[in-house]
Amino acid sequence: MRKKRSDRNYVLYQLTADNQTYIGLTVSQGQAFLRSVKVRVQKHLSRARTENKSWSLYAFLSNNPEVTVQYEVLEVIRGRKPAYQRERELISEYQPTLNTF
Repeated sequence: MRKKRSDRNYVLYQLTADNQTYIGLTVSQGQAFLRSVKVRVQKHLSRARTENKSWSLYAFLSNNPEVTVQYEVLEVIRGRKPAYQRERELISEYQPTLNTF
């Protein structure tokens, strides 16, 4: 059994659309942090249109198909556990409106 990697870079990002916010986390593709977030945002938009999820972000995106989504990199963190821990800290600090709790 292969050991799971713990040395990858994770990108914490924030989406903003119509004064609604979402904080998320994705795996970095090399050093292209903004591109990694762009790909993840595109996947969010695609899944919101095609899947019937009850998540706040997907409900908002599917009900507002013309909305412009802006995104930014908040932090880059090395390691899975520290990244998920920091995501929880940022969510409790910023209280984003589109995160499902």
